[in-house]
Amino acid sequence: MNDFDRAPTDVRKDRARQERRLLISAVLLFLVAGGILIGTLYGWQAIITGLLCLLPGLIGLVLLWLLLRFLERISDRWK
Repeated sequence: MNDFDRAPTDVRKDRARQERRLLISAVLLFLVAGGILIGTLYGWQAIITGLLCLLPGLIGLVLLWLLLRFLERISDRWK
């Protein structure tokens, strides 16, 4: 079977799925790894304070991603 026999793929759908997975992975990495690092360096009681500082940054990251997705949809409609 050569490359020409395969069905065509939807590259935009694959890219959107990959971006969503990367965003979820980044959020989980910040929360889990950041929480563990804060807990080991400053004590486990400091996790609450640390997460209160990490959450606004993560919310900003997610809002920026949502804004870019919204602008992408608007620009696709005007093509």
